[in-house]
Amino acid sequence: MPTPPVKPLATRERLSEVRYEIRGELARRARELEAQGQKLIKLNIGNPGAFGFRAPEHLQRAIADDMGRTDPYTHQQGLPSARDAIAAAYAQSGTPDAHPDRVFVGNGVSELIDLSLRALLNPGDEVLVPSPDYPLWSAATILNDGRPVYYRCDPDNDFLPDPVEIEQLVSSRTRAIVLINPNNPTGATYPRELLERIVAIAAKHRLLLMVDEIYDQVLYDGASFVPVAPLAGDVPCITFSGLSKVHRACGWRVGWGVVSGHGDVVRDFLHAMDLLSALRLCANVPGQYAIEAAVNGPDTISALCAPGGRLYETRRAVIEACEASPHLALVNPAGALYAFPAVVGDAAKGFDDHTFALELMETEGVLVVPSSSFNVPYRHHFRVTLLPEAATMREVFARIDRALSRRAEAATKVVPIKGTSRPAAA
Repeated sequence: MPTPPVKPLATRERLSEVRYEIRGELARRARELEAQGQKLIKLNIGNPGAFGFRAPEHLQRAIADDMGRTDPYTHQQGLPSARDAIAAAYAQSGTPDAHPDRVFVGNGVSELIDLSLRALLNPGDEVLVPSPDYPLWSAATILNDGRPVYYRCDPDNDFLPDPVEIEQLVSSRTRAIVLINPNNPTGATYPRELLERIVAIAAKHRLLLMVDEIYDQVLYDGASFVPVAPLAGDVPCITFSGLSKVHRACGWRVGWGVVSGHGDVVRDFLHAMDLLSALRLCANVPGQYAIEAAVNGPDTISALCAPGGRLYETRRAVIEACEASPHLALVNPAGALYAFPAVVGDAAKGFDDHTFALELMETEGVLVVPSSSFNVPYRHHFRVTLLPEAATMREVFARIDRALSRRAEAATKVVPIKGTSRPAAA
């Protein structure tokens, strides 16, 4: 009897619309090169523990002290004591109606972004997302049957959005506005007046504000952070944060979302979030025992972001390298853990960010993320994380500059046209 032909298992069609190059094709190629013995400097992921950072000792101790209590499931919204601590901290910073019943603890902010969009969207609904964005926002919108609609955060405007453009993009299907502040990948921080204008748009059009503030305390050179929820008041808002960045505990997978806004407006959304939280039973329990220590404990991030601190000095190394290079331009990051340089001049002629990222990895041993991964219309930027030591970052940018110099030389090289003595650009 003949063997029937093998038919591949069909997968969800909308996955073809999703990209996540931070851990995608380039990262897979990196693993292949490492398996062949090539040493790489990988700057694609904002993962503090991979660069020698440790979660603060008082957070580690909090988990260790309570490890004997972590075996059972906890409440679907999170450990009650942890939600109490989060609610109290947000109330102190001015978030209206900050109550434990409005706090949801998740396996990182990533899970909560997915749950909140699943709670909100019907097929065809639209979400206003920044461009560049953190690509999970686009992916989660698409996979929950929504449509991301991008508002520009233009490099010529220091990567700040234009509220006029945001409002022009609102349609009858728009359900939410996403804000990432401080921003990943650009490092921009949003001033109060800009945030107030965006809040007013949300109020006028009855939209949910979805605010990713995971980098809220990672600030440089006197930059200020303005939380959105206190400005929003009765306007529905869900604010996301967690332990992964400020507290350098990515692997613990502890994030939270705090819902604010008028009770009658957010009631059904809260019920939906509670149902979806219950369906996944609960978030990682051991990590939740560190939340109270994190929100009430000492500040362990500011020193790293101040002159002489490790993050500050690495950022300084990036800024100086870009200033010294004829091939790079940079809007200096005011916050977060990334820089988003642009390739300029002769090196930018015919430049493709993905092709360059692959070439850079294979010839210079450096892995970066191409700008097209962040849902932008241009292809001449790339993202690096600021987590390595400053000396390592200076070496990284020496290699980047070497690769870009080769491209610039090739772009300006003159070769004779065959059969004539007349030169032509290569």
